[in-house]
Amino acid sequence: MELHNGNLYWPETFSNISNYPKLNDVMTCDVLIVGGGMSGALCAHTLSKLPIKTVLVEKETVGSGSSAANTGLLQYENDKMLHEFIEILGKEKAVRFYELCLKAVDELELVANEITEPVDFVRRDSLYYASSEEDIPKLQKEFDALKKHQFDVDFLDKNEIKKVYSFEKPAALLTKGDAEVNPFKFIHSILKNAHQQGVEIYEQTDLEEAGSDEEFMYFQSETGKIAAKKVIYSTGYESIPFAEKLGGKINRTYAIATTPLPSFPNWMENCLIWETKRPYFYMRTTKDGRIIAGGLDENKNEVPSSNYTIEKYGELLLQKIKEHFPDYQIDVAYSWGATFGESVDGLPFIGPLPENDKVFYCLGYGGNGTVYSMIGAKMIKDLILYQSNPDAEIVRLDR
Repeated sequence: MELHNGNLYWPETFSNISNYPKLNDVMTCDVLIVGGGMSGALCAHTLSKLPIKTVLVEKETVGSGSSAANTGLLQYENDKMLHEFIEILGKEKAVRFYELCLKAVDELELVANEITEPVDFVRRDSLYYASSEEDIPKLQKEFDALKKHQFDVDFLDKNEIKKVYSFEKPAALLTKGDAEVNPFKFIHSILKNAHQQGVEIYEQTDLEEAGSDEEFMYFQSETGKIAAKKVIYSTGYESIPFAEKLGGKINRTYAIATTPLPSFPNWMENCLIWETKRPYFYMRTTKDGRIIAGGLDENKNEVPSSNYTIEKYGELLLQKIKEHFPDYQIDVAYSWGATFGESVDGLPFIGPLPENDKVFYCLGYGGNGTVYSMIGAKMIKDLILYQSNPDAEIVRLDR
């Protein structure tokens, strides 16, 4: 399945890429991770701290799938607001899930600080604005829910927004605790570190299941075989046939990176910006002075094949930026289209198969895929080691 098309920005920012061999051996391991994107990398990093043999296998090259098209916003607020989750899940589960997302951003910062190479991780506030007057009550309801449950949030009215930004919006929430990262650097640096800690990594290796017994699951490729006591599928949006059974779907989105600017006047502390309209527009800045913007999502389960289409949507995203910051002299430098997955209930799919406790899935379906992947890595570690995790019920596969 093709996951992105166009001119990607992140691979241009990082050249210190480690190459890993193709599997050409017969081996056993405690845990096999299938997939070398963000979820697989974070699972490998988490398991590298334990005295268990972990092997990661990627069918192409690590970080080359959906993660290369990731725009690198790390937010605990979700596509579904807290008050909406409360209506769906109940107060206890909804609040706990938001707490897990906020904690995951903190844990991602710890990971970024543990690895030796800089990955452009920066803590940011998020401005979540009402796209229209009609959305103010919804935003007020979300503010009340966040405040009630001890999340750090401010409500800004039209005048307060106008004081610090070059655009006017009816109202907004300013939340604390989010972050940004270069996802491409992050994945490669995480895996380099995990490899140094003993995780075996293989690229260009397409595995197939080859049976199981009471102790192992068996896998084979053209040139190798693996017997694994546990397997974690972190295959992202390539797992859509499986995810569809659980209530997941694939859509497509567009993103751009602009030409650089020396500074960002009237953009308070370079915060992350997004809106209440669905599908929403969002934007952030980068270390080298660019703006990354995304959105214009479509209900289509394949990437745009036409460069003309990608460039057309890129220009539309540029115009959206200029509607907010009309004085910025910028052009589109990179534009791409990509698929992304989301679940019906807004939650990721994390945990063991109900019928097979040797098989785990870590699928970060939703707008907060990296945050969900961090939650999944920690949760699956507990499930493998202790057969339990107090929060696994929220995101279990058979919910």
